[in-house]
Amino acid sequence: MPEIVTDRLRLRPFEHADLPAFVAYRSHHDVARFQSWDTTYSLADAKAFLASQEGLVLGAPGEWVQLAVPAGAAELCGDCAVRVVDDQPATAEVGITFAPEHQGSGLATEALTSVISALFELHELHSVFAQADDRNLAVQRLLERLGLRCEARLIEADWFKGVWTTLRTYATLRREWRHDPAVR
Repeated sequence: MPEIVTDRLRLRPFEHADLPAFVAYRSHHDVARFQSWDTTYSLADAKAFLASQEGLVLGAPGEWVQLAVPAGAAELCGDCAVRVVDDQPATAEVGITFAPEHQGSGLATEALTSVISALFELHELHSVFAQADDRNLAVQRLLERLGLRCEARLIEADWFKGVWTTLRTYATLRREWRHDPAVR
């Protein structure tokens, strides 16, 4: 899978060396709170995740493809996820997860911008969407900052971690997306 390079980042497939940092932020309460995993995320879970990524291709319909986001040459600071849906042509769902100590640095904005730009420019997708828990104000602000519009607010539509939660769906079309010259 080719890398996505920006001014400050190099998004790439996960490597075994990423797993300790991956486990650290995935098991953090503030990160796991709005995600499908729990704070009990372990190294064994991370190894199974790494194995599940073998052979996956960014832009191909099917499974979630995760891109590691290291902070320069340093430790992993987060990841971006992409799933090209197989029931709608040229449509992808995206997600992002960052370690708490790297949130608020602008790196998540840069990473997700570069992924969406790559999906539109390199893979010629028609639309990209993201879903956010209504309580996750930080990700809502991120998606709005990128120019995605809130297209739906589904009240108590998702039974998640033992409670009914409200979901927001954000989206943008290729023709609406602003070109990102930082992607090389």
